[in-house]
Amino acid sequence: MTATGARIGIDVGGTFTDLVASVPERGLVVHHKEPSTPADPSLAVADGLAALLARADLRPEEVTGLVHGTTIGLNAVIQRRGARIALVVTEGYRDILEIGRSRMPSSFDLYAGKEEPLVPRNLIVEISARLGPGGAPVAEPDAAELDRVAARLRATGADAAAVVILHGYTDPAFEEGVAAGLRERLPLLPVTASATVWPEVREYERALVACMNAYIQPLMRDYFARLEGRVRGLGVSAPIFISASNGGSMSLRSAAERPVETVLSGPAAGVAAAARLGAGAIVTFDMGGTSSDIAVSVDGSPELATHTTVGGLPLIVPVVAVHAIGAGGGSVIRVDGQGVLKVGPGSAGADPGPAAYGRGGDRPTVTDCYLATGLIDPRTFLGGRMPLDAGASFKALSGVASHLASGGERGELPGGDAAGPDGDVAGLDGPGGDVAAYRVAASALRVATAGMATELQKIMAQRGLDPRRFALVPFGGAGPTHAAMLAEEVGIAHIVVPPTAATFCALGAAGADLRRDFARSLRRPLDAASATRLAGVLAELSAQAREWLAEQDGGARSRGRLSFAADMRYSGQAYELRVALDPGRLDAGTVSEAFHAEHERLYGFRDQGATVELGTARLGVVGPAAELPPAAVPPGTGAPRPAARRRVLLAGAWHDARVHLRESLGVGDAFDGPAIVEQDDTTVVVPPGWSADVDEAGNLHLRRTDGAQNPRRKA
Repeated sequence: MTATGARIGIDVGGTFTDLVASVPERGLVVHHKEPSTPADPSLAVADGLAALLARADLRPEEVTGLVHGTTIGLNAVIQRRGARIALVVTEGYRDILEIGRSRMPSSFDLYAGKEEPLVPRNLIVEISARLGPGGAPVAEPDAAELDRVAARLRATGADAAAVVILHGYTDPAFEEGVAAGLRERLPLLPVTASATVWPEVREYERALVACMNAYIQPLMRDYFARLEGRVRGLGVSAPIFISASNGGSMSLRSAAERPVETVLSGPAAGVAAAARLGAGAIVTFDMGGTSSDIAVSVDGSPELATHTTVGGLPLIVPVVAVHAIGAGGGSVIRVDGQGVLKVGPGSAGADPGPAAYGRGGDRPTVTDCYLATGLIDPRTFLGGRMPLDAGASFKALSGVASHLASGGERGELPGGDAAGPDGDVAGLDGPGGDVAAYRVAASALRVATAGMATELQKIMAQRGLDPRRFALVPFGGAGPTHAAMLAEEVGIAHIVVPPTAATFCALGAAGADLRRDFARSLRRPLDAASATRLAGVLAELSAQAREWLAEQDGGARSRGRLSFAADMRYSGQAYELRVALDPGRLDAGTVSEAFHAEHERLYGFRDQGATVELGTARLGVVGPAAELPPAAVPPGTGAPRPAARRRVLLAGAWHDARVHLRESLGVGDAFDGPAIVEQDDTTVVVPPGWSADVDEAGNLHLRRTDGAQNPRRKA
């Protein structure tokens, strides 16, 4: 990709497929939302891309790069809909996936069941190959044994296979040699070598990385082929890149070889874009159609994690630390067996979607609650391209109300404080006019918010962070609508809404750098010899990184930026710390002091007399992408006139809210809540007690003005 022409970012969600075109030469950023097509996501991509090109007045040949984020791999793992795969392991380790870490999901739940392994035991084949902990071969398979193993793999009928050799991380070439021997005998079977994908210590976790890669590889390759065919069918010949879980991107070929690095790509792109806003310490809040996710970013650097879970299984490749915290716009409102109002986890998805979509869905969702409470206008949804059915929303919500009322002696409903200013909800003008439906909608939004707040506070507390010291950056179709409700619940007093919030993950994809992480476990005490070995390993990883970067875009960004680190610990500790390293100073003394300093910073002490152990050497490479053009925002008047007014139900009371159009707001414009800011793809809610103003980049800043950190929990 070059700095000229148009870069296009695409993010496929459960309800909508978002597309953004960045045209630096024109200073233009154009966005578009297309209803997703779950049966074949590439259909929505093609339809949305055609519409985006027309909307941006772009010819196909003007597109110089296309970056695509997808949740296909993630959904396949969660729903266990991947390929039928086999696993080749060292003799004696056939039960590696069954035993795992010998821990139950919940120590206090005697009925908790373990996640089903990705590979059933009858599809696991043993081989004599084995390395010692120092990297020396203990047993090497001959041609006859490779023939035997290949025959057994063929008999399994597997679509793909993974290879895991004991201590394979010490010499990735050894394990790759075994995999190559099997590929020669089975040329149609994709074979993943675990140490080639991720050569880090811990056999169980490394086996899972390899199995997950093999599990989704056939599915992802088929999808990438369809995607490329549809994009080329539109006349777009630009290279296609895929968003990575670490917030970067990689070529289509790399993604097909290592799809495990893309499983969390969609949410990561939005976090990376938010980190570039320059808002300091932020919590991102991505609320789409299916779920809500948060991530933390400090000083422009998203928090990365090397241990996360996908579908209940541990994943040790580096990912932007994104945490699911609750419901999405399509989450279904229901009553459980005890008569308690619940929100989610089930989702109406894109088809049939919320009741308001008018596609046959009859279950109320969070989106239906927004409509019933007046937060969104059924006539202007998606810029008027997709008007909503208010009557269907009220009918669905009334059904929940009837279910709740049937369990009470006098038919009392939750959310009794949801009445209007005079205590008469039914007497107010508005869609539906059903008191019970209004109360269910208000109560459901409070339930959803409370669940989100609980998870957010727990995640922040685990990191020793106070959410009140952070700004909230909402994006996704429902993020700006729900942001103030969540902020009030947790005590956040500053919200930053980007101009293209509803398509922010797609914008992040459009501006994503090429990025990949490399690792090699060492597992030895830190001394002069191991420091020399560390320097050698980092040099090897540097060469691999530069070669990979050159392969991605023909060398245009082959120089790139490299970052160096190592995981270290005091001897006997059960955990390791990530320590940044200076590649020019890798002597034992300097590396040891870097670890002591980091340990002291985090825990308040150092142990100069203890042995320091080297764990895993890590290297990251980044090929910077072209800068996205800033939003062209004209000067404002300071006090914008509202385009309309409407009644909205907020904080248990009805309010007469001013309605502003986002495109009519200029730099310096400011107003107080209650107010609604409408865009063609989302709605921003400014509650009473909050103010809003527009900065030079077009970001909308919401700030508390009444001095309360949390109105629901006043001292």
